[in-house]
Amino acid sequence: MITGKYPSLRLRRNRKSNWSRKLIQENTLSPSDFILPIFLIDGSNKKESIKSMPNVYRYTINRLAQIIDKAIHKGIPMVALFPKTKNRLKDEIGSESLNKNNLVCKAIIEIKKRYKDQIGIMCDVALDPYTSHGHDGLIRSNQIINDETIEVLINQSLLQAEMGCDVLAPSDMMDGRIGKIRKALDKSGYQNVQILSYSLLQLLVKAVLAILMNSGLVIGVVNLQSMDSLELIQ
Repeated sequence: MITGKYPSLRLRRNRKSNWSRKLIQENTLSPSDFILPIFLIDGSNKKESIKSMPNVYRYTINRLAQIIDKAIHKGIPMVALFPKTKNRLKDEIGSESLNKNNLVCKAIIEIKKRYKDQIGIMCDVALDPYTSHGHDGLIRSNQIINDETIEVLINQSLLQAEMGCDVLAPSDMMDGRIGKIRKALDKSGYQNVQILSYSLLQLLVKAVLAILMNSGLVIGVVNLQSMDSLELIQ
């Protein structure tokens, strides 16, 4: 608590020098506060531009090292994986999300094999990359079926945890899925797999992408001052 009043209280004294500002600053931003989204495509030795995000690309799994090596060198603690699923693999129930050989699962295995725990892996939990209609949930009579969708999301979460995912980030917006996913993870022996709130992730990723576009490593990041502050659900 700040007490006193001018002229005995002069707050500018604390801001006059760089060393002094460092001692009292409340917030800092460093590479440790960032998550690097990596957009995946099937195939080999491909780098595909994303029209809606200039200077941002999708990569095949065998090219991930060129991105992750830079991320580790810059001190970024975690990557987030987002797949572009081939249309022929999409269906109304998003069954590709439960395929052990889908893009995300193969990427998790490759990253863990090469980097172990040098960098964390976050995975999106949602069905929209896998459904032919593009919705996050199962549909019946033009309505999202909340509870049945949750069962699929639970299985998707368990699969990603089995592959080696460190942090699950459900973006599907189904009511009640967080508690059910946490319960299923714990029951299956994945007590240490974390769940990350998506509340700030979607809001900040576009802004930070723009800010860091000139960094030499094009990274879309989220300001995570600490993961606990974004309500990692234990």
